[in-house]
Amino acid sequence: MTEMIALLFLVLFAALMIAIGVYSSRKTKTMDGFLLGGRKIGPWISAFAYGTSYFSAVIFVGYAGKTGWEVGIGGIWIGIGNALIGCLLAWALLARRTRTMTHTLSASTMPEFFEARFLSKRMKVYAALIIFVFLVPYCATVYKGLGYLFASIFPSLGNLIPGVSPEIYCMAIIAVLTAVYLVLGGYLATVLTDFIQGIIMIVGVVIMVVMIVYNPAVGGFANGFSQLAEIDPNLVHPLGGNMWAFLLMNVLLTSLGTWGLPQMIHKYYAIDDTRNIKKAAIVSTGFAIIIGVGAYVVGTFGRLILNNTLPNGNFDAVVPEMLVTALGHGVLGNIVLSVVMLLVLSASMSTLSAIVLTSSSAIAVDLIPVVKPNYQQKHQMIIMRSLCLLFVVLSFLFASFKIAFIMQLTSFSWGVVAGCFIGPYIWGLYWKGTTRAGAWCGMLTGLVVVGGGTLWYVLTCPDGPAAGFTLASSMSQNMGVVALIASVIVVPVVSLFTKKYDQAHLANVFTDLAKTDR
Repeated sequence: MTEMIALLFLVLFAALMIAIGVYSSRKTKTMDGFLLGGRKIGPWISAFAYGTSYFSAVIFVGYAGKTGWEVGIGGIWIGIGNALIGCLLAWALLARRTRTMTHTLSASTMPEFFEARFLSKRMKVYAALIIFVFLVPYCATVYKGLGYLFASIFPSLGNLIPGVSPEIYCMAIIAVLTAVYLVLGGYLATVLTDFIQGIIMIVGVVIMVVMIVYNPAVGGFANGFSQLAEIDPNLVHPLGGNMWAFLLMNVLLTSLGTWGLPQMIHKYYAIDDTRNIKKAAIVSTGFAIIIGVGAYVVGTFGRLILNNTLPNGNFDAVVPEMLVTALGHGVLGNIVLSVVMLLVLSASMSTLSAIVLTSSSAIAVDLIPVVKPNYQQKHQMIIMRSLCLLFVVLSFLFASFKIAFIMQLTSFSWGVVAGCFIGPYIWGLYWKGTTRAGAWCGMLTGLVVVGGGTLWYVLTCPDGPAAGFTLASSMSQNMGVVALIASVIVVPVVSLFTKKYDQAHLANVFTDLAKTDR
């Protein structure tokens, strides 16, 4: 019964996503339309696109499962930090200036922004390569997160083809659906599906929280906290108890990291009017509170639903196992489980489409014109659509490998990409004194800190490279936070002692900002 009900929900969802792709294909005939929706995306849709790109299956499976098991209720601070810092503060400080300056510079991607702001084609190429290399592994974590839940709901799929796990079928569904609506409709299809997926996510999280908290194994908040306190008092400590440092690093990485992730910043480019930014900020913050806090509340009670037994020693299996255990009984429970499946599927597809669009544009818009200048726009559109399809396939193949540390792999990707971009991006928006040398040093910081730190652990660990990589994985959140902070500090320090831009260039970059600041 569980599989039949879930399959019905899945078919209806797939039909809706494909229909949106077909509809949007009629409105994406130009590169500006394909990448930015013509910069005419309203505040509600922009806010939902931002929120759904922010929260993928990783938060429900990787982060909520591990944090809930090890930290307990203190994990909700990650959701709160994501809402207040990653959404509200980010929109307040970055959106208007980004939208205005990228319009002034005719930049539709982050590498194009860096090229125009710092007059460096090499910086554009470097930024595009960072996006291409390090966002594909992030895509893999999106697939893997849903794979665990899907395998629990559809166990019989493992009997179709010997040796092919249910996870592979799940990942194939994500890949096909995302490829169809993204290749057909580009950014417009993405944000329209994001809006619908966002509604599904809100409904799914609210239902999931209620069903888990009032499950007999938990018995409500008061009884649940009492049981957790008996297992370990730190699990009910409001600040994480002895896990406070781990909690703090994750709050900082997942909240500040969005300030330097191109797939998130892209949403500021496309909003229709700077006057709508305040509304988008409020909506995205509310969305983040519901999704972020809800996910970590559910993860908190994983120990109780699973009788304090970690499934196969794997944190990534905690949430899927607890959901199937708690909800996989009776018609109502199976309907709720199907809604939760669509919730995680929606979170996965929205994030995947945002990353694929960003990665594809890094090649089609930022790299190829450097190698082959002035190639025709119709060829650029064909290449862009082809690359979207290619990146979906590549991320699917990458995800097919056995990766058992979703949370750490995400932290590696966020640390490098956001660490490279956050310093040059923020200072480039706000400070005329930012120099090319300062921006370059900031862009190298993320790669040096995270890549160099990982290499150090691998080479110096007395137990060998494999043990060193495992140690580096456990420190991935810390390295990511250091990369973010270092990038923000390095840019102004180097800029103080290096050659400044001439006033004519700065006047051109900041002219429209000066008008809107009045």
